[in-house]
Amino acid sequence: MSMIPSFFGGQRSNIFDPFSLNVWDPFKDFPTQISKENSAFVNTRIDWKETPEAHVLKADLPGLNKEEVKVEVEDDRVVRISGERKIEKEDKNDTWHRVERSSGKFVRSFRLPENVKMDQIKAAMENGVLTVTVPKVEVKKPDVKAIEISG
Repeated sequence: MSMIPSFFGGQRSNIFDPFSLNVWDPFKDFPTQISKENSAFVNTRIDWKETPEAHVLKADLPGLNKEEVKVEVEDDRVVRISGERKIEKEDKNDTWHRVERSSGKFVRSFRLPENVKMDQIKAAMENGVLTVTVPKVEVKKPDVKAIEISG
């Protein structure tokens, strides 16, 4: 039995145990805007980089295959990435100790600049990473002609 009373809720824990999983959550009783079905949306991480040739979006989608993910073009220059992580079926004989993997639908949209070729967009999925490549319009450099100066 602990000599120190628990000030953070009704559960007692050993505050000196660095491996204790009984951690005080200051936001435990706050109403949340994120529902269980939308929690996957928050966890979908996407990087967007611009190279001289293209805009490249990379999304971490572990555990999903390409049939569970959609890449769409909306309103001319908006790339929309969506999908759904299915909830694992529960067996009545199973005892769950921890559920940390998110499930549910996710949607992310990105408005690209005007210098892209939306008709040449490509997407590939490898090892749970979705890569969307949108080529850029080649900027034509002006022709420079040297003029000889007389005199």
